[in-house]
Amino acid sequence: QLQLVESGGGLVQPGGSLRLSCASSGFRLDSYAIGWFRQAPGRDREGLLCYGSDDGRTYTADSVMGRITVSKDNSKNTAYLQLDNLQPDDTAKYYCAAVEMWSIPLGDPGVKIRESGRVLSCVPYTYWGQGTQVTVSS
Repeated sequence: QLQLVESGGGLVQPGGSLRLSCASSGFRLDSYAIGWFRQAPGRDREGLLCYGSDDGRTYTADSVMGRITVSKDNSKNTAYLQLDNLQPDDTAKYYCAAVEMWSIPLGDPGVKIRESGRVLSCVPYTYWGQGTQVTVSS
């Protein structure tokens, strides 16, 4: 079974940092690009870092610009998201998703991302994790 499993969520104090992990099962991550998303209660899922559907560029959301670091360790089939200076508005369920790098579905609509004041579409990612909850509160 092909799946992604996120971990590392929890309760974080304002100003703190978190590091989420995204491990693949059933497939290797070295052929896949990872996107990161989140969904707060009552709100649509939003892209944090993803491939753009229009041009295949990597987009980073305005809401996390300058605070987000992503990495991938192919030897461990695991991707990582670090988010710094967390604020209560960052409270959400965080998801990773994977799309095969050699067949990125440009032109197809996916989750929206707000970058440089524009609302853009991420490509539709193929595999999704179940999400991990992050709560920022004192």
